Amino acid sequence: MIFVAPGFSPGILLTFQELTVPRTFDWDAIEDIAIALTDKFPGTDPLTVRFTDMHKWITELPGFSGDPMTSNEAKLEAIQMAWHEEFQDRQG
Repeated sequence: MIFVAPGFSPGILLTFQELTVPRTFDWDAIEDIAIALTDKFPGTDPLTVRFTDMHKWITELPGFSGDPMTSNEAKLEAIQMAWHEEFQDRQG
């Protein structure tokens, strides 16, 4: 069964599963993580957050399914930069 999502432009169709099952993501979903962190911590400047705290916050995000042991400094840095960009965009 296919549904048209309310509030979306015509032509965007979603299945029942897409409407009811939360989307999962892992460490490679840098933009999704950045958006989720900005949503959860709107007043936090990402450049002030320690990697240990950011790692914890990411693993606690709804839908995050990545293995906490597979993160590394490069991934956290990429997420921090994407989060910072999202943060700046929302600041105006």
